[in-house]
Amino acid sequence: MLTVTPLSIADVVELTPRKFGDNRGFFSETFNQQRLIEAGLPGQWIQDNQSLSREKFTLRGLHYQEPPFAQAKLVRVLRGSIFDVAVDIRKDSPTFGKWASLLLSAESFNQILVPEGFAHGFLTLEEDTEVFYKVTAPYSPQHDRNIRWDDPEIAVDWPIEGSAPHLSDKDKVAPLLRDIALVF
Repeated sequence: MLTVTPLSIADVVELTPRKFGDNRGFFSETFNQQRLIEAGLPGQWIQDNQSLSREKFTLRGLHYQEPPFAQAKLVRVLRGSIFDVAVDIRKDSPTFGKWASLLLSAESFNQILVPEGFAHGFLTLEEDTEVFYKVTAPYSPQHDRNIRWDDPEIAVDWPIEGSAPHLSDKDKVAPLLRDIALVF
């Protein structure tokens, strides 16, 4: 019912639920807590979030929350497509400062699981893109943090085709990785 595919950094995985189709359309079980637990993945999801980005090349990230409100995220696209990125910010990790990416789209019907200890961000590749994601901890403004999307030490290869991304005011002034407190 669920295919789990590891990405380039341990613990960041692609999930692809199975679709059952007929002449009416399809049915799919897009989330099953027990199946995730059986696959060794986080199972305590407590909040759902949804975003709509009107413009192509809207960039949201790189975001994370510090403990005790650190979040794992299970992300999927309801409409459109995104270039999704997870940056390892676990100070003792052999992949610290490295990133993994995945193209998520409504058409491909895939998901990415971003564990705690990673900064997360995505770039919309189409207008009117809707993203839906589950998190394992509630939002806490006091623990909300971000890292510059274009930090040269991380060097994410965002597919922006020479365009300037649409950023929030918060993301425009985010610190570099070398300037954040390493709490993971």
